[in-house]
Amino acid sequence: MATAAQKRIKSVSYAKYGYIFILPFFVVYFIFSLYPLLQTFILAFHANGGRTNLAFVGLDNFKTILATPAENDFKAMGIHDTFWRYMKNTVIIWVGNFIPQIALSLLLAVWFTDLRVKMPGKGFFKVVMYMPNIITAASVAGLYLSLFGDSSYSVINMLRGCNNPELGVEPLKIITGVWSARVLVMFIQVWMWFGNTMIMLMSGIQGINESLFEAAEIDGANSRQTFWKITFPLLKTIMVYTLLTSMIGGLQMFDIPFMLHTGNVINENIATVAVFVYQMFHKNFAKPSFGYSAAASVILFVITSILGALVFWVQRDKDAMEKAKKRRQQIKEAKRRAKGGGFSI
Repeated sequence: MATAAQKRIKSVSYAKYGYIFILPFFVVYFIFSLYPLLQTFILAFHANGGRTNLAFVGLDNFKTILATPAENDFKAMGIHDTFWRYMKNTVIIWVGNFIPQIALSLLLAVWFTDLRVKMPGKGFFKVVMYMPNIITAASVAGLYLSLFGDSSYSVINMLRGCNNPELGVEPLKIITGVWSARVLVMFIQVWMWFGNTMIMLMSGIQGINESLFEAAEIDGANSRQTFWKITFPLLKTIMVYTLLTSMIGGLQMFDIPFMLHTGNVINENIATVAVFVYQMFHKNFAKPSFGYSAAASVILFVITSILGALVFWVQRDKDAMEKAKKRRQQIKEAKRRAKGGGFSI
């Protein structure tokens, strides 16, 4: 029979401490983020212009951005074409940096966590690989502009001798090129984020029960078989998280595509949807296009939500769902019997 002290221990709930720990986030979110988010949805359905005397226009802003405009509507045609061109840039740059990023991060994560790899200085290499992630985007953009800029005095063009008029070597136009600029942004994104992805994947690998790897080694499995039969299947949860965070970050990519240009003109070869939102907001400082900017933000929000839901649906645990379905059916059947049959003596 349980004592009074044991009953008191069992009755203690520690759930409240979890709520206390996450409370600061929700307080800050409600104060600083919730109102701008709601205001964005409100502005998306109002006419463009200042924030005072807004006129409700319904879905007109979305139609202008998404639907093909009439031939004589040059303003709408420019907004529509620009949005879809920037959307194309966004998808190309995200796919082009996510695939090599996840491949490199997964390879390094497996390498660093493999007990059979005896490499000194693993901690040092982890820190060095993670360091680009903490450098500000403005600094990174300045660094790569000085390295690969179109000027004759960028590092790569100086090495080719473009700064010497006697040689007559034309400077490389990497920043203003279409695919050269896109590949450069892809490389920068991989360089900045693969360390963070590697750390997350390493945490997932280290969370796998070591006895599974020991059993595989005893059975004579090589590194490739261990990876495909044990490591990769059990990394499903962290891989889904990595895919979601990368997808959200990729669709909202702004810093590098916005800053990586020469002069005061944004490079439209690498401009993303987030840059489109900024451009619409600051297109005319006397009368900013709040409606188009907010509508583009809502469109981006909807696309991200749909893709996120699709990822969860594809990666769902079918066995767990089937068990939960059977459990619900059993509970429903038990309730039906209790309600209809009553109790027998």
